[in-house]
Amino acid sequence: MSVNLLGLDAQALQAFVVEIGEKPFRARQLMRWVHGTGESSFADMTDLAKSLRAALQHRAVVVAPRVISDRVSEDGTRKWLLDVGNGNAVETVFIPEPSRGTLCVSTQAGCTLACEFCSTGKQGFNRNLTTAEIVGQLWLANRTLRVAPPGDPETRGDVDAGPRHLERNEAPKERGGDVRVACGDRAVSNVVLMGMGEPLLNFDNVVPSLRLMLDDNAYGLSRRRVTVSTSGVVPLIDRLRDECPVALAVSLHAPNDPLRDQLMPINRKYPLRELLDACIRYLGRSPRDFITFEYVMLAGVNDGRQHATQLIALLAGVPGKVNLIPFNPFPGARFQRSPHEAIRRFSDYLNSAGIVTTTRRTRGDDIDAACGQLAGQVRDRTRRIIRMEAAG
Repeated sequence: MSVNLLGLDAQALQAFVVEIGEKPFRARQLMRWVHGTGESSFADMTDLAKSLRAALQHRAVVVAPRVISDRVSEDGTRKWLLDVGNGNAVETVFIPEPSRGTLCVSTQAGCTLACEFCSTGKQGFNRNLTTAEIVGQLWLANRTLRVAPPGDPETRGDVDAGPRHLERNEAPKERGGDVRVACGDRAVSNVVLMGMGEPLLNFDNVVPSLRLMLDDNAYGLSRRRVTVSTSGVVPLIDRLRDECPVALAVSLHAPNDPLRDQLMPINRKYPLRELLDACIRYLGRSPRDFITFEYVMLAGVNDGRQHATQLIALLAGVPGKVNLIPFNPFPGARFQRSPHEAIRRFSDYLNSAGIVTTTRRTRGDDIDAACGQLAGQVRDRTRRIIRMEAAG
């Protein structure tokens, strides 16, 4: 069976190269071609020895997930639906801004955590994505969005990733920026593991993916520009700190345990005090001196003055900033978005208490690409939804 090179970090790629009879330094060359240049044809990797290129033709492939659909929002946000086999599909979102391009990457087909306000969590879980499938999303985005060198009349590189269907609602508005926005020589300058799934529950595939994103011979991203979002798997927050610390975002969404128990069942296993203690430990090796706390604004549920007061008390002594997320509705959701004025008041309460607070601007909701809306397509191996309905 051929090895997909997208799934090999530096150490694994060097071992592979040595195994096929080549010198270790060839791994660096190969990594630059595959990840740095986005090349998938071994024949075109011109500075590799012919013997190596021949061996690679028989022993390896560079294959990203196949694109099922490719949609562009009015604001320039772009969403790919990607086939990961056996009837499963995941979603990847690119958010262009004038100074950066952020890619939101999925790590699982579905999710086991069943958070009440999340579309992904409502559909069940099938499997973890492989390292190649995780990194393949970044590889695919960079190739698709690639900006040509100065003077080249071509402004976009195309990717041969199988059949695809492009739906374009309208030309992107100027405010959202061009979907081909480039930062340096690549379109993607920031990666957030905030797509489908809980990244830390796919730890063994996520960490090699992070190492590739950080590797100067691959994508060369700063640790500050790669963010892992977690719902609060405490032991794995500690492992991430020890093995590959990057920026950390914690999905908080409630200021007390009883409410968080209802919204996020994982809180029953790892309650808030344990989670915040893990955050403080993480800061000892974090590339940033704060933790980002995500807080979805649900009308009449967690957006009152009393909730703000509780949140201020909860975060006392924890270096962090709060990112308020207006709830993005999806079919079957039982919540409503907090009114604009309620979000503003909540933000003012926190800011006046000295907690840096921002409100996320909703992007891509016209193509269901906004936070909490990613659903993909999952064959629910857990059959959790059926069990939950029977229990109810």
